[in-house]
Amino acid sequence: MAARIEVQDLSIQFPLYHGQSRSLKRTMLARAKGLRRLQENSQHRLVVEALRNVTFTLGAGERLGLVGHNGAGKTTLLRALAGVYEPVAGRVRIEGTLNALLDPNQGMNMELTGRENVTLRGRYHRMNGPGIEALAEDVRVFAELGDFFDLPVRIYSSGMIVRLAFAMATAIRPQVLLMDEWFLAGDASFRNKARERLESMVRGADILVLSTHLNDVVRSWCSRVIWLEDGRVKADGPVDQVMDAFSGIGEGVPALFPETALS
Repeated sequence: MAARIEVQDLSIQFPLYHGQSRSLKRTMLARAKGLRRLQENSQHRLVVEALRNVTFTLGAGERLGLVGHNGAGKTTLLRALAGVYEPVAGRVRIEGTLNALLDPNQGMNMELTGRENVTLRGRYHRMNGPGIEALAEDVRVFAELGDFFDLPVRIYSSGMIVRLAFAMATAIRPQVLLMDEWFLAGDASFRNKARERLESMVRGADILVLSTHLNDVVRSWCSRVIWLEDGRVKADGPVDQVMDAFSGIGEGVPALFPETALS
């Protein structure tokens, strides 16, 4: 089955649960006349419109970069594609296997061991016993956790958690890859080691959707860019055209992998 993403008139709202009193509501709305994303919904609750009427389609072979200022809606869109957030309007349809590198913890149970977390991940992806054993060995070797692999994750350092999460997330190759820039975490030596594995995963995916502030990463890895502002699509088109318009973000930031350009 060919991979495909269809997003039609997608809107996401976050309610402000502590803004329900009439006086507070009036005050907030009065102060927010210039803040277009703060609205009152049909239930008369204050909500922040995180995404508004976002529409696009991606087919096999496309590499989409999401750019925008902090709070523009990039991570919200990634989470909506991953099924974490439910739309208040519109729809998201994804065809093909999906993997999302969105959270450094990757849904891990901190009370379980590294091996047990890998086993759960394998079962989620409907892998059999030998497949899970191979997955665990791959993650153990790549993350370089040694004996800690069989100890509870709650005693890991933050760097060890990142290495385990990255190894698990990149061990299973999907058709559709969603990626937030948490993958830049970790020390320099680990990022250098992760480069080949990450690039291989990006190349192998039928569709990539990447959110980052790094101009060079977008220009090297992506074939198309969506520029989000205030939860809306401000521009959607070829990389150079959109990135030239979206000037200033990522300028002067060194490339993550400057010697490599992915197509």
